[in-house]
Amino acid sequence: MKFGKRIKEQIQESLPEWRDKFLRYKELKNLISSPAPAESIFVGLLNAEIEKFNAFFVEQEEDFIIHHKELQYRIQRLVEKCGDNDDVMFREEIGEIRKDIVNFHGEMVLLVNYSNINYTGLTKILKKYDKRTGGALRSPFIQKVLRQPFFKTDLVSRLVREWETTMDAMFPALTREVEGYERSAAVSSAAAVSSAAAGEGIFRNTVAALMTMREMRRGSSTYGAYSLPPLNLSDSDLVLRPRHVPSPIPIPY
Repeated sequence: MKFGKRIKEQIQESLPEWRDKFLRYKELKNLISSPAPAESIFVGLLNAEIEKFNAFFVEQEEDFIIHHKELQYRIQRLVEKCGDNDDVMFREEIGEIRKDIVNFHGEMVLLVNYSNINYTGLTKILKKYDKRTGGALRSPFIQKVLRQPFFKTDLVSRLVREWETTMDAMFPALTREVEGYERSAAVSSAAAVSSAAAGEGIFRNTVAALMTMREMRRGSSTYGAYSLPPLNLSDSDLVLRPRHVPSPIPIPY
């Protein structure tokens, strides 16, 4: 799939309030196709895009840190309330917390994908510019990109791992079903998985993001110095989680 189509589909699959935060790939491509694409204008547009990515990414990251602490507090309070009591009494609250965790996990996966797809878009549009003009802009510009906040996903990825561990601890009864779902997702197309998750809101968006990351980061003959490292879904920290209300279970944390 051509990248222009991929980023268009990914924008459509993203959260509505995120859609104007992605790389304006088509606009940049049209500029390159103009009779005399001026480097100053092109670089100015790229810098504006990077500023947009950074502002959005940092804002989301800060919100995630706050939400992370709030969810931890809610879980601890629930554990204290449950004590040795039958947790059937707290089924509704357990279900709400689980839903919030799954949504939170999904948003973080979407942000990692946001970083991946915008970085990939920059490398591709710079390659097109160099090919069109005979210049050598890509290498020094990408070195600058690698130092930008939006490219550094370590913190968000760590939070993703932590909440996957929490979900495993809170809902062990789902482990076998989750593993089966992940195996099927790893070999399915994005369209098939999205169809299976239709109507599931952010979960559907998360599945589409995971499949996009898998496609962009798989090893291939086109893998190069500016490519993101391959992503293996079966071993990935970014796992798919089916969303449904669990039966009554203990909540260790």
